[in-house]
Amino acid sequence: NNIMRVLELYSGIGGMHYALKESEVCHQVVAAVDINTTANDVYRHNFPSTALLNKTIEGITLEEFNQLSFDVILMSPPCQPFTRIGLQRDVADSRTRSFLHVVDLLPRLSKAPVFILLENVKGFEKSAAREYLLRTLRECGYAVQEMLVSPTHFGIPNSRLRYYLLAKLSGQKMRFHLSPQISDDSTEDPTPAPPSSSSSSPSPFPPQVCAPEYKTCPSLLKATLEAQKKKNQNHNLSVKQIQDFLEPQENLNLDQHFLPPKILLRYAQLLDIVRPTCRRSICFTKGYGKYVEGTGSVLQCCMDTSVEHVFPRLDQCSEEERVQKLLELKLRYFTPREVANLMGFPPTFSFPESVSTKQQYRLLGNSLNVVVVAKLLQLL
Repeated sequence: NNIMRVLELYSGIGGMHYALKESEVCHQVVAAVDINTTANDVYRHNFPSTALLNKTIEGITLEEFNQLSFDVILMSPPCQPFTRIGLQRDVADSRTRSFLHVVDLLPRLSKAPVFILLENVKGFEKSAAREYLLRTLRECGYAVQEMLVSPTHFGIPNSRLRYYLLAKLSGQKMRFHLSPQISDDSTEDPTPAPPSSSSSSPSPFPPQVCAPEYKTCPSLLKATLEAQKKKNQNHNLSVKQIQDFLEPQENLNLDQHFLPPKILLRYAQLLDIVRPTCRRSICFTKGYGKYVEGTGSVLQCCMDTSVEHVFPRLDQCSEEERVQKLLELKLRYFTPREVANLMGFPPTFSFPESVSTKQQYRLLGNSLNVVVVAKLLQLL
């Protein structure tokens, strides 16, 4: 079997490299490139024999790229120019400069790469950067497939909807046999509704419930839809349970992971709480453990009480009573190892001791889902 020579750009903590290993594509990573020194420490710790270039990608010349003589480019460019919560400055953002440099060099390489895989946030598909990439790929004779995929499509209980582009040099055999659900579905996690709802009524509510109160209170409608979506996700038996990704409890010093009372008091209503038997969790971002809202789910460790029992009438309690009620749930952060498990990193992956817990969360939040990329690489 031909050994594919792979160039890993924006290599981070090595998610693409692990995906290559899992995909069983015959490969050699000829070089990994990243400018983040902490990420590079983690990469080097896990892949000590891979050539790792700690430099800006726009600083690599055409001649240097040609010398690497690669067949494949894997890349996950900075996503901030395209995120929902960013300014969406797109190609005007200086962080896209390195990506534009790579696209500029593509037609000028002495040997065109046979295959290119790009990962980015949902939103990239609407960008001028994508338009420029597509135009260049077509001019260079590539066949392209784009898709939005979440780990839940592959049975992993974590939402991380991402844009993927696969490009293959024409004349190469195509193996893009994707189900339409994966290639076209732009919704986060297409989960079937529980068996009780009939196909003739797509609405999760009986019609009479919808009427007046939701019109006057859109936030109530949103909260109810959100609750229904979570319920649907937990009914999706094709997705594994959270407990399959947790560290053995006896290995953990749980005290350092419990949410402190002041966080519980201030942010209780904003937490996304899951139990070990749930089949869902929200996307873990680089702010996990530092910020509360929208950065990732927290785990309920006490099964003797329920969120439904604790949360109603919480605002009628005194501060002290509220803390006591919330503490009963024993809410904790997922450990970095557990986040890595949900993101598909193998048990052999580890962080060097020099990297703090906060840095570990940050690096994982900036990484990608290994299982998803491995599945896509198998399409080559």
